[in-house]
Amino acid sequence: MGLISDGTTIFDAGALSSGIGFSMTFIKKLTASSSGTLSFVHGSSSVILDSTYKEYLFILKDIHGSINDRRLEFNVSIDGGSNYNVAKTSTAFEAYHYENDAAAAGGYVTGRDLAQGTGFQILTSDAGADNEECACGTIQLFNPASTTFVKHYISRMVDKNPAPAAVVNHVAGYANTTSAVNAVQFKMLAGNIDAGTITLYGIS
Repeated sequence: MGLISDGTTIFDAGALSSGIGFSMTFIKKLTASSSGTLSFVHGSSSVILDSTYKEYLFILKDIHGSINDRRLEFNVSIDGGSNYNVAKTSTAFEAYHYENDAAAAGGYVTGRDLAQGTGFQILTSDAGADNEECACGTIQLFNPASTTFVKHYISRMVDKNPAPAAVVNHVAGYANTTSAVNAVQFKMLAGNIDAGTITLYGIS
């Protein structure tokens, strides 16, 4: 099974013959350049974040912070980006392995999970700011336009931290609101996102 593209939409090739599968439709790509935040707001700059799709996928590539040992975070808004303070409950797991093979471990990470917290959700470990260090991964947001259910999200991120080590983080949770989510924002815990891209796709 493979993927094919018509320039705008990426199709699961198996879906064409079997009638099941998925397609990814490009919506918007943001490129960081000493950016305090990167925001996707429905209706702004061609961004779609409504009932058009039941699932949205953010692909993050080469996210590089301006300050060492800082974490990438995200939050959602129900008022078009005026406020990013929706209560969230989540769970978080991390595994790491040092370059010199001196240590490797994994487990639940208290402090990156939320229990009805309105602050930003942490997505990565303490990513490094050296030239070659960055974070990559994906975030799925499910049915953000629903006015019946909470809004689930799943994040899978990998980064190189200053140890140096490879670190993978898995975060899953929900925004505890039955109002439609219509904006998503990314930022570093401190400093700027000085390089990298975040691309938004609609999944159908």
